[in-house]
Amino acid sequence: MFRAGIDKGGPHTPKVVRKGGPHSPLCGEAVLAVASARGPPGEARDKGGFTAQRIARTTLSRPGQTTLRASSIASKLPPVKAALLLCLALTGLLPAEVKEEAVTHGGASFRVVKLSPAQVRLVWKDAAGQPYRTFDKVQTTFAKQGKSVKFLMNAGIFEPGGIPSGLHIEDGKELHPLNTAAGKGNFFLQPNGVFLIREPAGAQATPRASIHETASFAAAEKPVPPPRYAIQSGPLLLLDGKRHPAFQDGSANKKHRNGVGVDADGKLVFAMTGKGQVVNFWDFAGLFLKLGCKDALFLDGDISQMSLNPADKVESNQFGAMFVVVEQ
Repeated sequence: MFRAGIDKGGPHTPKVVRKGGPHSPLCGEAVLAVASARGPPGEARDKGGFTAQRIARTTLSRPGQTTLRASSIASKLPPVKAALLLCLALTGLLPAEVKEEAVTHGGASFRVVKLSPAQVRLVWKDAAGQPYRTFDKVQTTFAKQGKSVKFLMNAGIFEPGGIPSGLHIEDGKELHPLNTAAGKGNFFLQPNGVFLIREPAGAQATPRASIHETASFAAAEKPVPPPRYAIQSGPLLLLDGKRHPAFQDGSANKKHRNGVGVDADGKLVFAMTGKGQVVNFWDFAGLFLKLGCKDALFLDGDISQMSLNPADKVESNQFGAMFVVVEQ
């Protein structure tokens, strides 16, 4: 395995994700906001009658929500189209950007992304039954469906050919079985675990994520309905708030690593060491504790990569399964 060196992401341009319909009063606010961006007589304007200085200062925001950067329309759109763009942003019809935060722990810096289970999907093979292996092939597939990829991360340890080392469930179908065998390497450092996303019965049910010890998952009754997505990896970083028993404080075994946890609010917490950063398992588990997770699962090491809001095709290492967030 080798260390990833390329991670091309797009510009982080936040969009308002206020809910509403195209006839929402918020659209009227958008028109007023665009109108307010017109400058006094004599100030340089674009073809739509806007001034870059005024547009750059014109923003729409709501408490607890992101703000649309209206400067993006400064020199491109006439008034009506500019207002429509703001209207779409306010009503949530434009795709929202995925955000990351930088977190420092144990002497290392990490890239952290928090997402709801409803946003995330797991992919391994394309419609022809061939493993995607790379980020750009996933992007190409969804682009043909008119969708843009907002988040990509490798999802677990795999065997030659990109075959998952253990359980893989995708869209409710088991594509690779649970692996309860003994072996060497991180995957087999017991206890290892299973990450899953379930959609409870009921029209208004919200998808929920959880992480389980492999042996307990194997012994339990099969959940109904079955998981929508599941991936097995190892070792478990945390189980019920406790670190894996094999981890040692102060260990010199430090590497580039990525993992996933579930916090107290049910959010998925994806974390990866930053460029040039390394961490041991003890401190990596401690990071997830710091982020409010009681359960967390190690995904992979040196080859791991994550890309957010890519504007272009992303060159990546070859993987097995991948976590993906897509928008229409």
